[in-house]
Amino acid sequence: MKTHVHYEAAFEDYLRRKQIPYVAVDEAKRAAFRDAKLKSFDFIVYSDNSTNWLVDVKGRRWAARGSQRKPAWENWVTQADLDGLEQWEQVFGVGFGALFIFAYWLQEQAEPPPEIVHSFRDERYVFVGVPAAEYRLHARVRSPKWGTVNLPAAEFARCARPLADWL
Repeated sequence: MKTHVHYEAAFEDYLRRKQIPYVAVDEAKRAAFRDAKLKSFDFIVYSDNSTNWLVDVKGRRWAARGSQRKPAWENWVTQADLDGLEQWEQVFGVGFGALFIFAYWLQEQAEPPPEIVHSFRDERYVFVGVPAAEYRLHARVRSPKWGTVNLPAAEFARCARPLADWL
């Protein structure tokens, strides 16, 4: 976890306020498993459900871009993010799943349902999650040059659920 990244700090604040047990991963200590360097994730989040989560937080601004009048649910990740998170899921084994949490920083007067808005340091956030395995099933190449993939809007709307649903 990068403590200077406000998206991750807001996510950690959410976990603390809800008294959800977690471990923040120290990215300064690059992890290696069997001599293979894997991209780090941000948190291990323990759940009352059957699955504990290896979480990679992806911060996005909820704001209209360009000529668009309506903000979009940006959901791109790098292929390395996806591959690394799934490899960690295999390393941890049974009882652990890989989960992307998209942390949307609300920049507009957008009014999502109040039960999914989290306030932190006078800012508002919405957290939604998509399991990495489901993300991979529907991912499309966004930019070969930058190595990014994303979900089409309809698939993201179908797959993404509020954070509370995963915990």
